[in-house]
Amino acid sequence: QVQLQESGPGLVKPSQTLSLTCTVSGFSIATSNYYWNWFRQPPGKGLEWMGAITFDGRTYYRPSLKSRTSISRDTSENQFTLQLSSVAPEDTAVYYCARYDMGPVTYDYWGQGTRITVSS
Repeated sequence: QVQLQESGPGLVKPSQTLSLTCTVSGFSIATSNYYWNWFRQPPGKGLEWMGAITFDGRTYYRPSLKSRTSISRDTSENQFTLQLSSVAPEDTAVYYCARYDMGPVTYDYWGQGTRITVSS
């Protein structure tokens, strides 16, 4: 069974760099034709796609976040990581990781989400 689990600090101070990890079990992140994504949902707002890393290590970012976002992976640990620099209170959100299957073109597995608050 495929499972995704986010982990992160919970609370981050403004101007710091947020680092989140998504640990995947039951499926290799290096399997062809799958992308591994980060989303977030600020309080009272909709879900926002932040970026992705592909099965072969290519990365894609939301243009508005590209200058502050980096996604990497560790295939030996079957994890992928989001780093968001220079965080501000507006980055307070629930952050999710998700698998994208290029076959049926769908996000088919999601983590439960981790709440991140940016506050001094």
